[in-house]
Amino acid sequence: MKDQRFKIAHREALIGIGLVIVNFAIWFGFAYGLGSGDPANYTYVFGFPAWFFYSCIAGTGFMIILIWVVLKLFFKEVPFDDEEVDQ
Repeated sequence: MKDQRFKIAHREALIGIGLVIVNFAIWFGFAYGLGSGDPANYTYVFGFPAWFFYSCIAGTGFMIILIWVVLKLFFKEVPFDDEEVDQ
């Protein structure tokens, strides 16, 4: 029987890749969506251009919260012992 830890690790790796894709989509969408216009027409949030604020500052805060939620809901503690653990 295959060690369950590998199945868990594989699932958690796929979740991690998904989180990276979400982070890139948020960053790219705001940075190039709001930042592609003429700089003279930029709007500002707390003194930062809106594209920078939403892609780098708010996006980072959102990702920190999203990762915390995903860790609490989908990741589990896995022992590193050599013994097979039934899960």
